[in-house]
Amino acid sequence: MKLTMNIAAVAWLLTGAAAWGADFDGSKPLICAPVEVNECAAGDACQRTTPREAGAPTFIRIDFERKAVTGPRRTAAIQLMEKSETQLLLMGVELGFGWTLALDQESGDMTATLTDREGVFVFFGSCTPL
Repeated sequence: MKLTMNIAAVAWLLTGAAAWGADFDGSKPLICAPVEVNECAAGDACQRTTPREAGAPTFIRIDFERKAVTGPRRTAAIQLMEKSETQLLLMGVELGFGWTLALDQESGDMTATLTDREGVFVFFGSCTPL
């Protein structure tokens, strides 16, 4: 009886983990929140700041079906999407900046960059399904 319960518990955990991980495989729209930002320029030390101080939205939405990343004021087209076993990599261009967003398919953690010839913003945050 105890062995059967342990096997059932392990099976339930594995099934639940697989279903949860599927939330971040590009099949469902997501809402993401950047929580930490580093601003870097050539020759200077990077400065840690908040998304608000960096002018970033509090939340962004990723719509894989429409191939778009949307904030409260702008929508940027996802021009390239590459999927590996562990992450989704999204890339595009908006307002003279190149951007990249890497999404961990298991946890929903994200790292994003926004760069131009003067420097880069590096965002860390997490996403959840809508």
